[in-house]
Amino acid sequence: MLYSLPDADERTAIAEMYRLLKPGGFALVNVAAMRILRGDHSVLSREIRRYSRADLRNRMERAGFLVQRLTYTNATLFPALAIARSIQRGRGLRSEQEAGAEISVPSAPMNAIMTAVMHLEGLWLRAFDAPFGSSLLCLARKPAAQPAGSPL
Repeated sequence: MLYSLPDADERTAIAEMYRLLKPGGFALVNVAAMRILRGDHSVLSREIRRYSRADLRNRMERAGFLVQRLTYTNATLFPALAIARSIQRGRGLRSEQEAGAEISVPSAPMNAIMTAVMHLEGLWLRAFDAPFGSSLLCLARKPAAQPAGSPL
């Protein structure tokens, strides 16, 4: 939901995540990535921004988080999405009412294939970071509390 909030509200939401976490606690944030992937789906999600890796890192660190892991996800979908979203932007983005096809479930065979592909990508992401993708996944930690009297 961060990508659908105005800047001030987004900063407040990240600050609130930070405030609510115990020292040493983790936040897992998943956001829309890469501006070139703006399309009809962006209208449905009322997306205000898509993030780059540096942009999300900066926003999380500004709130006090230590970014532990930051990777793009859905990289296997990127080529098809890039083409489809480019066509959508070229013709003009649809209204929210017209863009519903963006969230339809594909046929059972295609859904099974895509599930398998995404599962394989998930296994790959356990060891490697993706250089691109339609989403960014960030694991951030609130620093552990400093013991009383310890130097900063």
